[in-house]
Amino acid sequence: MGNPVANLRRRADEFKTLSPKDKRRRVVDGILNNALYILMLIFVIYTATQREQFVTLSSLANLVTQVAAYLPMALGIAGCIVLTGTDLSAGRVQGLTAGVSAAFLQRTDLTRKMFPTLPEASVGWIFATLLIALAIGAIVGLVNGFFVAKFNLHPFIVTLSTQLITYGIILWFFALGGNNGQPITGLSDTYRNAVGGAMFSVDNTPIPRYVLYAILLTIIMWFIWNKTTFGKNMFAVGSNAEAAKVSGVNVFLTTMLVHTLAGVLYGYSGFVETVRSGSAAAATGLNAECDAIAACVIGGVSFVGGTGKISGIILGVVILRIIFIALTMLGVSSSSLYIIKGAIILCACALDMRKYMVKK
Repeated sequence: MGNPVANLRRRADEFKTLSPKDKRRRVVDGILNNALYILMLIFVIYTATQREQFVTLSSLANLVTQVAAYLPMALGIAGCIVLTGTDLSAGRVQGLTAGVSAAFLQRTDLTRKMFPTLPEASVGWIFATLLIALAIGAIVGLVNGFFVAKFNLHPFIVTLSTQLITYGIILWFFALGGNNGQPITGLSDTYRNAVGGAMFSVDNTPIPRYVLYAILLTIIMWFIWNKTTFGKNMFAVGSNAEAAKVSGVNVFLTTMLVHTLAGVLYGYSGFVETVRSGSAAAATGLNAECDAIAACVIGGVSFVGGTGKISGIILGVVILRIIFIALTMLGVSSSSLYIIKGAIILCACALDMRKYMVKK
């Protein structure tokens, strides 16, 4: 990587040697390649001038909390994007595991507990429920990876199918135990404290325990991506599957593992989302994959394949959460948020493809 200052000087010297036409092209390319970041910076500055509370410690603490909640799904779906794919089932897997976690960890004193025979939410039972949530996510991810790898189906089709199947299971599950599709509430205090209990407060805003869990999870994912053979194989398959296969990489196994790991992360996000929102409903996780995909693309995980960094994913999630927090403070309606979210994904993908075409 070298010395950043030396690299900057070298690029400046190189820029001086270019013709006026090439200089203009370099400047235009630089602006277009970073257009989203430039526009977002302008937007953040504008919001800060309009709403003083946007730059307070309380607002920063709220941002950290939201990033910790949304980051795990982005870390999972990023691997699928590195393989030039995507995962449309992520949000529904989060919804299913959120529902299962809520139903298994309700208070015992509820008059209408979904499963009255289940034990009290001890630390052991909470951990067992977490393992169940992770297993559910892993199974869906395994199915996704199998059909993508075995039959060479496009991930869009495969994950769209499992999205619908998972949603059907969600509707079936929420109708069990006389629940009749109602939201599952009354979470155990032990469960809520273990996941969302405050570690400390910043300007009277509590920082929940799942922030620490997200940090640990990010470190683990960084190690997997950068220090393991699996991580190297993932980027090799994403760059060129045929070349990776010739080089001895097991493309089938790598694809399966990437999707399975993604499913595990979706399962974890569902386990946390239940506590974050205070309940689980059939609509939990709806379109959550859109936020994750947008964050990944903003953070430099390319749909062209073989490109992406954990630090970029974190940056993408942070930027996206800042935008949504700012829009909420500015009084933008929820319907407009969907429009803006879609526009961000479209622009980010278009700029990403432009970078690829320029390099090509």
